[in-house]
Amino acid sequence: MNHRIVNAAMLAVTISLLPFSTMAETPEEKGLAIAVEADKRDEGFGDSTANMIMELKNKQGDTSTRYIRIKTLEVIGDGDKSMSIFDKPADVKGTAFLTYSHAIKPDEQWLYLPALKRVKRINSKNKSGPFMGSEFAYEDIASQEIEKYTYKYLRDETLNGIDTFVIERYPAYKHSGYTRQVVWVNKEEYRPEKIVFYDRKNTLLKTLTYGDYQKYLDQYWRADQMFMENHQTGKSTTLTWDNYNFRTGLSDKDFNRNSLKRAK
Repeated sequence: MNHRIVNAAMLAVTISLLPFSTMAETPEEKGLAIAVEADKRDEGFGDSTANMIMELKNKQGDTSTRYIRIKTLEVIGDGDKSMSIFDKPADVKGTAFLTYSHAIKPDEQWLYLPALKRVKRINSKNKSGPFMGSEFAYEDIASQEIEKYTYKYLRDETLNGIDTFVIERYPAYKHSGYTRQVVWVNKEEYRPEKIVFYDRKNTLLKTLTYGDYQKYLDQYWRADQMFMENHQTGKSTTLTWDNYNFRTGLSDKDFNRNSLKRAK
């Protein structure tokens, strides 16, 4: 066979295969890849403790403030465990909240109410309810495993001078209070800069903005400020974080129902 014919045939085959070998990612594949990279960059912190001030503001501008300590335990292969302990004001002092986040099955959450001296389990169907009267839902404060959502890349966008990916994610959990969330992800550090939440009617509900990021252990980014605004009620909640410590030696025994009652 003429070599030129063979070469032409091989070239034709090669060209016909090019669209498949060089095909760009689909929006869904790119959205998932961004989420995977963000999750990967936050792996390995072990455990952490921090202090948090929660400021609640109503539509009239009246505020109330709560002081909380947060403990977190990284769980490899599943969602993290966390405990929130309320120190002030007096009417919530001693209240403690325990979360076992999971990748696929529903999160497990318990609330200890010192006035009643009992531990109350949060129904998995009530995760869209407000956490301690704030604009954060129970599902907002659980760790955000990749498997909890499906994803779609929307566009690149500059947000407050920061280059970001804009992705949309859709809760896999059927009892979620949201139909979708739009997330602005920092292109360089793969950390969230803003999240917009849409309710079950696909109506704009809330916006969460992150600010004053600090880097710990030369790897892990944490926002010192988180501001959640409810567009439907006019209420807002500001979380101010400080005194982060990592790899403090926490273990599973610090995150069980009995530890809720003795949390101090």
